Amino acid sequence: MATGLPSSDLELLQCAFEALHRTTGLEGRLVDISVPGQHGRRADALVEITAQGKRHTYVAVLKRVDRFATLGIIKHQFEQYDKPGLLVTSYVTPEVAERCRTLHLAFIDTAGNAYLHAPGLLVFVKGQRAPSANLPRRDTTVHVVPASVGYRVNAPIITTTPRAGMVTTLRVIFALLCRPELLNAPYRDIIRAAGVALGAVGDVLRDLQGRGYITDGKRKGSRRLLAPERLFEEWVTNYPMRLRPKLTPRRFRTMTPDWWQHADVTSCGAQWGSEVAVEKLTGYLKPETMTLYVRPEKDRANVARLVATHKLRADPQGEIEMLDTFWDWPADPAYPDLVPPILVYADLMATHDPRNLEAARLLYDRKIRHALRSAYTSS
Repeated sequence: MATGLPSSDLELLQCAFEALHRTTGLEGRLVDISVPGQHGRRADALVEITAQGKRHTYVAVLKRVDRFATLGIIKHQFEQYDKPGLLVTSYVTPEVAERCRTLHLAFIDTAGNAYLHAPGLLVFVKGQRAPSANLPRRDTTVHVVPASVGYRVNAPIITTTPRAGMVTTLRVIFALLCRPELLNAPYRDIIRAAGVALGAVGDVLRDLQGRGYITDGKRKGSRRLLAPERLFEEWVTNYPMRLRPKLTPRRFRTMTPDWWQHADVTSCGAQWGSEVAVEKLTGYLKPETMTLYVRPEKDRANVARLVATHKLRADPQGEIEMLDTFWDWPADPAYPDLVPPILVYADLMATHDPRNLEAARLLYDRKIRHALRSAYTSS
């Protein structure tokens, strides 16, 4: 077995292999570490899983997580490798296991839960209790059956520090990703753009520096983003869990499905996000749901006018969602009625809807990747 992984990662991988063997009889082996991909990224390991004498090779990502918010973002990341992806983690709940199966995301955990899909192999184990629990679980389900279909497998979620998921931090990071010039702007400009308190900016910048996302900025104008793509991924992971629920979400319905095509939302202090926005940016997706970001309390009269004009009706299950805007800078002149593409991407990825994930991938390739690289060179 190859060595060189951090001891904690090696222990995680070995425990997952042992648990996989216990529940399925399959054997796992570490082949290599730090597998290169496109755009300078590297996966943690290359592993083999042997079933009925046949070896199946996976590019593995090792994560000590038990909570998955945006599986789609890692699925997108794994598209850069020429081998299927495998999540190796501490524990996957039955609900997340089902979601992984739906998205064809391979995983194994240290409890013995697993989903593996390859030519000649289909393994699905869920319901094994987390390793810290000693009692067997009654609803354990195990399927190991032959399979002959093709496959395309990708994987999971990234871990974050507590500060990375704080609402204030997420607001500031969003501003810096969308407007990299703010990194060297006076604090008052960042405060206004992100809508945060005076004392928050310095704390966030020090945290980003400590985690290797920005330079120290000891000289005036010398701060630079060091890893904007990695920071973007962290933000997309945390946004739906931490910040989005704080934006006063409310839902409506309408009897006119195509109302969005002719609605002047900017006159009501609103901008389109998610499915409508990606349709306008790429022409790829026919919207089934509508997301609007609206100005907070001071513009409630405009929102009321928008609701009345288009005969929207409050409905907790409605296809129209409204949330409060949490940034303050001029809209893109080319798309004044749309929220920033980074936010469009995050909302699409959080749905786990395959059609939205594909639209998000297209949006990233067309509108986001180049902007993030430019942020690295120009900040």
